[in-house]
Amino acid sequence: MTAQAKFSIGQTVSHRLFGYRGVVYDVDAFFLGSEEWYDQVAKSRPPKDQPWYRVLVHDAQHETYVAERNLTADSSGAEVVHPAVSELFSEFRAGFYAPRQRVV
Repeated sequence: MTAQAKFSIGQTVSHRLFGYRGVVYDVDAFFLGSEEWYDQVAKSRPPKDQPWYRVLVHDAQHETYVAERNLTADSSGAEVVHPAVSELFSEFRAGFYAPRQRVV
């Protein structure tokens, strides 16, 4: 059984261990990465049956894949500076980004 996601798309978050800020742009109900990636990168061994998030990292060019237990809500109220923010989100208000409407 998987848990309900604590964070939502467009929400700004902070990483508990590494201190960086970012914005959630995708949520997986459970870990969807490879075993090889998990063994090499997820050193704290977060649970795979809990939500995982794809996060655009503030003041960086990269994104990251983070377990829910390693995130907290960001209370700074500041925008995230990342080249993909304007592609994925339309506006920033009260600590949240509004996702762009996708044309199908």
